[in-house]
Amino acid sequence: MPKSIFVYTDPTIETSALGDTPYGLYDADATFVSESVNVCKFVAKKMGHPVMQIEMPSSSIYACFEEAISEYSAQINNYNIKNWMWDQYGEKNKISGSIGTGTSDVKHPKMGISVTLSEQYGTAAGVGGSVELKSGSITLEASKQTYDLQSVWANVSESGKRIEVQNVFNYGEAAISRFYDPFAGSFDQRQLLDNFGLGNVSPAISFILKPISYDLARANIIETSDKIRRSAHSFNIVDNRIKIFPRPTSNDAGQKVWFQYYVRDEKNTTGRDYSSGSVSDPSNAPYEFITYNSINAPGRQWIRRYTLALSKELLGIIRSKYSAVPIPDGEMTLDGEGLKSEAIAEKNQLNEELREFLESLSLTEKSKAEAEQAAAVQEVLSKAPLPIFIG
Repeated sequence: MPKSIFVYTDPTIETSALGDTPYGLYDADATFVSESVNVCKFVAKKMGHPVMQIEMPSSSIYACFEEAISEYSAQINNYNIKNWMWDQYGEKNKISGSIGTGTSDVKHPKMGISVTLSEQYGTAAGVGGSVELKSGSITLEASKQTYDLQSVWANVSESGKRIEVQNVFNYGEAAISRFYDPFAGSFDQRQLLDNFGLGNVSPAISFILKPISYDLARANIIETSDKIRRSAHSFNIVDNRIKIFPRPTSNDAGQKVWFQYYVRDEKNTTGRDYSSGSVSDPSNAPYEFITYNSINAPGRQWIRRYTLALSKELLGIIRSKYSAVPIPDGEMTLDGEGLKSEAIAEKNQLNEELREFLESLSLTEKSKAEAEQAAAVQEVLSKAPLPIFIG
């Protein structure tokens, strides 16, 4: 039998956990310091003290207490990271890097990255987003088919920034000007049209008395005829170089071809910083150890039970070093292996309980629960009799 064995004695507030834990994670937490004495006594009594001798000092139980809080904090933080990591990519990392602070910077759920991606998808699809869709134009030249939009427009209007062309428009002559002659008729007739704001169209004023649907139908016929019977301008664009088909003639010279574009730097700006000091993966998500004084009663009960399991495991390790202790006229067998097995089973059970509880609060499980609740309500309502209407 060894000459000296550390034997447990009840601590006092003067011999609390303050400065007596391996890392001192919660030394600044007054609630942790004051409650450490009671937790230590609780663990000792659950292991048989004072009826049975416990071969480890109170400082060992304090170490188990610190580890239990850290384990609880880690599981809560892992749950939050699992549920909200998606929205924290690119956020500033507020972790101080000091393991001894014990401060907690709880991140509230938000939809930052979801909104950012929605805006980017909206921009790419042309149905929304927060990036300005700008307009530009080129002037057609006779016999010239290829125009470099980057040099002709972007280098002048966007300070040389790269642009991405989204749409190209070629506004031809309005169909209405094709069936009303602005130069026919007398001066008096044209003056009359000016009074109606129609000075640029035909003086054949009889059209004023016709329904507007007549003009719309006629203009539609002309536009459809243009598409089928004669080729309008089309284009092919590669690397901001647009090629016009057919080759512009002298009659086309001076016409403008308009296009819509994004400035690439503006389009690719996400509003999030992915450089050093920002959240890039779970290892630098801004979660720290949760302080003991901010943990509620159910959480503290889990921590006490986990502290007891860790203390049993440690005592089992200590007792396993000596499987038997000599006594007068024989020897006493120690229960080290039994304590270790019991402690491991309790730890596994506690971890499983906490993980199942946290999983039940996940976004996926909440959505399933809401769907089941809605289905149950519909089932109840489907069996409710309809009111009888008496007219």
